[in-house]
Amino acid sequence: MSHETRVVLFDVGGVLVQLNGVPIMLQWMNHRVSADELWKIWLTSPVVRAFESGKIAPEDFADRLIEDMKLPVERECLLREFVAWTLGLYPGALDLVESVPRRYVRATLCNTNALHWPRLMIDLKLAEAFDHHFASHITGKLKPDEEAFLHVAETLDCRADEILFIDDNRLNVEGALRTGMRAFQVRGVDEARSVLREAGILENN
Repeated sequence: MSHETRVVLFDVGGVLVQLNGVPIMLQWMNHRVSADELWKIWLTSPVVRAFESGKIAPEDFADRLIEDMKLPVERECLLREFVAWTLGLYPGALDLVESVPRRYVRATLCNTNALHWPRLMIDLKLAEAFDHHFASHITGKLKPDEEAFLHVAETLDCRADEILFIDDNRLNVEGALRTGMRAFQVRGVDEARSVLREAGILENN
């Protein structure tokens, strides 16, 4: 029941923020893989995981990613395009977050990096929209690893089953479910709103 939920935990990219990284990567890879296959490669890539857990610099990330994925671009091009992956907020994104009643803790959990984080927090004004942010390059913990979800529960002093989590990626949702969280796959604001309404989180929305 909704009264058991204490925390509403949002993924950012693909839920609140529109991204264009997948089409660019697929083009660079000459569509050798599908979008779903690309996500699996991305989430499990040692290079990506090292960068998004704050362990390597952007330049090292670019060089190693180009080599590992055999991308036909130079470092400067990759970094320039990578920074531009965050297109902006989906219409109604901040209104959706604000509509979550204040009796719930509002938080984000995202795999991100030092290049994207300032734009998300400052330019897109997500910093003040939430009570807590769990960014992988700061915590060192990455989805879909269970420790990333358990870290949220521990930090917020609640049980995993008291957290409702929404993410656009199936692997991340499955990781959250394994910890006992209520987790749902959504894409964009409209699907997120529908899930939160059906879960009893939103009132008169």
